[in-house]
Parts: sequence; structure tokens; C-alpha cells
Amino acid sequence: MTCTFSAEQIASLCAPLDRAKVRQREQGRTKVSYLEGWQVIAEANRIFGFDGWQRETIEVRCVNQAERPIGARGPGREARPGWGVTYTARVRVTVGGTTSAAAVIREGSGAGHGIDADLGQAHESALKEAETDAMKRALMTFGNPFGLALYDKQQREVTQATGESSALLPVSASNGTRSIQRSPSPVAPTAVAEASDDPGLTPLDPAVIRQVLSTLRGLPRPVLEVFTKAFRKRFQVPQEATSIADRILQKRHHDWIEAYLVQHQQVAA
Repeated sequence: MTCTFSAEQIASLCAPLDRAKVRQREQGRTKVSYLEGWQVIAEANRIFGFDGWQRETIEVRCVNQAERPIGARGPGREARPGWGVTYTARVRVTVGGTTSAAAVIREGSGAGHGIDADLGQAHESALKEAETDAMKRALMTFGNPFGLALYDKQQREVTQATGESSALLPVSASNGTRSIQRSPSPVAPTAVAEASDDPGLTPLDPAVIRQVLSTLRGLPRPVLEVFTKAFRKRFQVPQEATSIADRILQKRHHDWIEAYLVQHQQVAA
């Protein structure tokens, strides 16, 4: 059976979440990170295609409707009669489903709350919020660009904001080609793991690095170009770095490359 996703789509789904797209809101005494609904839909259109996915609301239910005072915020302001409404929803997201590849189906549940002086407006707000919340939870299962990275409290798969330090080592100039090539003077692995307990930062043995580069050089050129683009995006390699060969230094690089190649083999099968 042919894989539903192309190598480029897999690279996008494996890429870290852009921090610039993350929003925060107050929830109790803490701040919660989230993606807006329109942003999630835009990502689905970008990765899957405008005609490559669909969403279906399979269940919706009003679980609460009650009168409540609204509008009283601050001294001297009087509350007025209003309504509070809560809905729950279940949404199904289907990706693919062509004759050559099976559809991938995911479902998610969500809730929405509406507060308004007008009962109809309160219902509308609650219903829309519940459907959007359920859709986001369904799409989240596809990877970091849809908010999966936010479920990690350390947010290790969210890109660094401008000005934050990078875990990547400096890179020397290379021959200017965009494909992977071995640097004339390979950067020796350094003790980058000493300042962190993250096993992914463990330096690779030089022999392992040579083996990885040899494997990558054996890839067909189109596959190599897609891989290079994905690696640059995943590990935030600056545009001015003309080669990524001397960026493959740590265990996390090796593990990601290994997973990527396995996925590519499934797509090509």
C-alpha cells in the first residue's frame, strides 16, 4: 500500500512548531499556549492541500444553558441579565483517500462556551468554539505544526524566539552547494552534552558521522534536496550556511535522520 503522505509532507509534519504562531491566554493562575483556529486550518491547507483534507462534525451537544449576569467589570459598572451556554463537539478529520493511498482518519473532542445578552448569540459562540476546539485536537495528532509540540511542557519542538541561544554549533564556510557534502575540515564533536541532561545532545562518534554522510550521499538527488530542506527547517540551520554536513554532530541529528529515512522508504515502497 502506498503511503498517504509524500516525503515533503512528512518533512513538514516532523518540523518544529514556529513560535511566532503560538498565542497565550490566562487560565486560572497559569498561562496556556495555543494555536488559533485559522492558523491550524491554514497549516492543513499548506501541508495537505486545499482539496487534500476534510472535516466533519459528527456529534454536537448543548450541555448547559443558564441565565447569568454579564458585563460587570470594574467599579461603578452594573451587571446586566445574560446567558451562559456550553457545547461539546466531536469532529472527524480525513486526510487523503485517493485510489493509491488509504485515507488517514483522526477524531477529536472539544468544548465551547458562549456568554451573551442574546441567547442566540451565546449558542452561536459556544457551538463555533466547540467545533474549532475539536478540529484542533483532531489535527494535533498529525504533528508539531498543529500544536502537538505544545503538549510538551518544555516545548522542545517549538522553534526558538529571536535572540535566544541556539543549540547548534558554529559552521565553517563550505563549497557553496546546497546538497549534503562532507566539509573539508570536519568540525570535531564537542562536549555539548556536559551542560545538559538531554541525551539528544550527546556528541556522535566521528565514524558514525562518516557513515551517516555516506548514506545520505547515496540518496537520489531529488530525495537529497527534500531531505536537506527538511533538516534545515528542523534544526534551524541559517540560510547563510551553505552546507549541512558539519551540522550532523549530535545523537538527536542521527535519530531524526534515521526516522526520516525510514519514512521515506515507506513512501517509496
